[in-house]
Amino acid sequence: MSTGKRRRLAAGERREVIERAATELFAERGYRGASIEEIARRADVSAPVLYDHFASKVDLYRRLLERTRNELLEMWREHLFGDEPLDVRVPRALDAWARYVEGHRHETRMFFREATGDPEAEAAHREVQSQARVALGVLLAREPGAEKLAGSGEQESLEMAAEILRSGLTGLALWWHEHPHVTREQIVRTAVNVLWIGFDRVRD
Repeated sequence: MSTGKRRRLAAGERREVIERAATELFAERGYRGASIEEIARRADVSAPVLYDHFASKVDLYRRLLERTRNELLEMWREHLFGDEPLDVRVPRALDAWARYVEGHRHETRMFFREATGDPEAEAAHREVQSQARVALGVLLAREPGAEKLAGSGEQESLEMAAEILRSGLTGLALWWHEHPHVTREQIVRTAVNVLWIGFDRVRD
């Protein structure tokens, strides 16, 4: 027979509940539209408990951006790079990216949409996106012939190529959020058709 008492969550579980609530609200309302009090209510905690886990709202926001960034980078490492031919790896990686976006609607909406109206949040968003661009450039440098894709083997050129890839897919993800009726297969097919032209130069 139930006593009606709620199970006390461990610190890690409580933190995860807070992060999930914050992700949903940041995605739905943007950084400025999501207050600490409302995040706490949705997570079923008090604001002081939330502050036990995160120093500030921007600290929480940065943590969520960094988590999504790391998951996306790991996805690229796993699916885009390897010994198989590029015409196998590129479609596979773009399909993995689309599956991630499809399965993480709140996370990617928050990650890809710029924060506006708060200088600290804007700076955090730019910093995390810049880190993602640099890391993706490093990953691209591992690809034999990447200097053809980037125009040279210099890190700055590789970062520029990475930014084209990153910003193009960012725009596509945001567009998909606004057109949810479009199937994942259509998204992948379009991305492959547009991006493969560049990657095909590496193969040549």
